[in-house]
Amino acid sequence: MTYKTLSFASLRPATGAAVFRGSEYGAHASFFVNSRGSERHRHPYDEIFVLLNGEIDFTIDGESGHAAVIIIPAHTWHEFASTISGGVKLVNIHPVAQMQTEWAR
Repeated sequence: MTYKTLSFASLRPATGAAVFRGSEYGAHASFFVNSRGSERHRHPYDEIFVLLNGEIDFTIDGESGHAAVIIIPAHTWHEFASTISGGVKLVNIHPVAQMQTEWAR
């Protein structure tokens, strides 16, 4: 595979998080750049959160906390929310080309 470059703007829809879907570019990883929280959900693979700025409250398998880097094991229910009014910048790394999410109902 030859290298590819993308503008950040090309990843951002009109509303919501910027999304890189690896499957669209021949890559074996995907990610979100998130500025909001997320409701309770899980994935069939590990997910890594990297907090770039701001603060988040997270709940992972019923345990709450704060951290700058969070590694969430596969099949683990999790959710998070910004704790400050200015929002956050959080990268959610999915080590797969095609992201899969199961939402709690």
